[in-house]
Amino acid sequence: MLLTRVLDEKLIALQRQGRMGTYVSCSGQEATQVGSMIALKETDWVFPMYRDLGIVIQRDVPLNLVLNKLFGNGEDESLGRDLPNSFGWRKQRIFNLAAPIGSHLQVAVGFAMAASFRADEAVTLSIFGDGATSSGEFHVSMNFAGVYKAQTVFLCENNQYAISVPVTRQTASKSIAIKARAYGFEGVRVDGNDLLAVISVTRDAVEKARRGDGPTLIECVTYRLGAHSTSDDWKKYRTLDEVEEWKRKDPLIRLRLYLLKQGQLTESADEKLRKELESKVNEGISMAEKIPPPPIESMITNVYAKVPQSLNLQLKDDLRA
Repeated sequence: MLLTRVLDEKLIALQRQGRMGTYVSCSGQEATQVGSMIALKETDWVFPMYRDLGIVIQRDVPLNLVLNKLFGNGEDESLGRDLPNSFGWRKQRIFNLAAPIGSHLQVAVGFAMAASFRADEAVTLSIFGDGATSSGEFHVSMNFAGVYKAQTVFLCENNQYAISVPVTRQTASKSIAIKARAYGFEGVRVDGNDLLAVISVTRDAVEKARRGDGPTLIECVTYRLGAHSTSDDWKKYRTLDEVEEWKRKDPLIRLRLYLLKQGQLTESADEKLRKELESKVNEGISMAEKIPPPPIESMITNVYAKVPQSLNLQLKDDLRA
């Protein structure tokens, strides 16, 4: 969780300095992201959204791969073609998302059903924001998963806002979790800033799906402490008092105080860990920034079965220039 926060803060600073493109922050949602991953097995598949840096970190994607993706440099596996936060690595069983909100949910359900047809115990976990629950994809996926008891888990990171639209404007339901009743399966609401609670609830849902007892909708109540993205001004739709109130519920502060009280962490060890992680992040960024951008011809390589003549001419002109 601390590595995610340190990296997240640094990436925002890089964007503000003009050293990186648009970035979507996850500060405040680390407990939900890290906790849900702890509850999974390595054989399970994750279908994340663009804000899920903590999921990528906890799933052990090497830091250099994450930074190459965010910078879109020549060693980025997608050669800069994706959005910076479009995470996806097959080795870690993280499914690459598409930009349209909620479009990965039905894929996660289908993937889970395919696994059951093959007698594969793998469970899929799809993650989305409260705004996605207003999409048709969400309701189609929930209905299909309920009817066929797909071995899948839906996890909503309810961070209170879909860009600038508060959750109270998204739904008239008492909660997001209650929506599962309409589709014939269980919905659970949990404090998304409580790491241990998230682990417990997600683990129960995953094992339930693995047994063939159907899906679960988990609503993790959390808060994004920063803007929707680096192109957003949160002060136009949130009050300072609201943000300050949620800062007092910061999942990192809560976990740190818990570990101190349990005697599993000391002030000096906490300070040392932060410094070590800051050094690791700074070193990784320094290396990623030195890697040149993808070659010009990569814009059309593996995109067309037969490259149009017009693009070939443009490519030759660009290379000559």
